[in-house]
Amino acid sequence: MNPFPGIRIVMVETSHPGNIGAAARAMKNMYLNHLYLVTPRRFPDEEATARASRADDILENAVLCDSLPQALEGCSMVFGASARSLRSLPWPQLDARATAELVSQQSPATEVALVFGREHSGLTNEELGLCNYLLHIPTNPDFSSLNVAAAIQVVAYELMMSRSGEWQAPESNKVDEAASAEEVEGLITHMEQTMIEVGFLDPDNPRQLVRRLRRLFNRARVERTEVNILRGVLSAVNRLKR
Repeated sequence: MNPFPGIRIVMVETSHPGNIGAAARAMKNMYLNHLYLVTPRRFPDEEATARASRADDILENAVLCDSLPQALEGCSMVFGASARSLRSLPWPQLDARATAELVSQQSPATEVALVFGREHSGLTNEELGLCNYLLHIPTNPDFSSLNVAAAIQVVAYELMMSRSGEWQAPESNKVDEAASAEEVEGLITHMEQTMIEVGFLDPDNPRQLVRRLRRLFNRARVERTEVNILRGVLSAVNRLKR
């Protein structure tokens, strides 16, 4: 499954091959497949492969380009990641979440490029001028330097979440059906009877214990399976007492 067939990650003049590998891993985590590399200093490289951590297919299929315009061929929407604004000319600027929301509104066939620059200097003004939008990730102003692979991970995550409705949550995340009001009331009644039977609750002086238990279970919104477990425990206590 590839919910992002038209999205490419473009890395410009990456100097450290480990960042390429880490970017590939981040992409594969979030269903992104298309990596474009503009004149990387070292690639292919063993360090990139090691940092990719089994995202080898992303590296093997990476497209090597001689220039940014070549990497952007066919794209109708381009976002340039930048920690700064273009001072000479105001430019539309979006954060990672807004970028993902805008991309999710496009047709799946739309070719979209997310461009990330050099580790130490980012993208030049000329390169940013090729982009429709500036992509800015807010950070601590006292420590604003964000690793390029980490920046790609942030954007990739937001892209995945923007289309989270297109696939089901893992089976382990599915919760059981919530218990009905009648089932919860049956549990509370069973608890009340058991507490009286074992001498924990004086039926002539119950104070607010049962009311507090009812409030507890209503607030917790217990599941049907949980009610059955608790009633099973209570039944075992009843048998022992008798």
